[in-house]
Amino acid sequence: LMSRPQILMLDEPSLGLAPKLVDEVLDTVRRLKQEGMTILLVEQNVREALDLADRGYVIQTGRIVGEGGGKELLARDTFRQAFLGI
Repeated sequence: LMSRPQILMLDEPSLGLAPKLVDEVLDTVRRLKQEGMTILLVEQNVREALDLADRGYVIQTGRIVGEGGGKELLARDTFRQAFLGI
């Protein structure tokens, strides 16, 4: 990050981390986003990832089954029932 890249690609940055560390990693990603960095995030923690996302794509068995703004996806009842169990 010292070279100030234009895009940061993260693959499962929360995998295997304690909850406190997950919060720290996601807070850092949130801060970088606020500073204007483009971030491509692949994450199984759907709720946290979409809360961060300007745009989200939900992939199930290799196919895109949902797309839209992060908050928009979280607000869809069908999406919440299928992927978040709410």
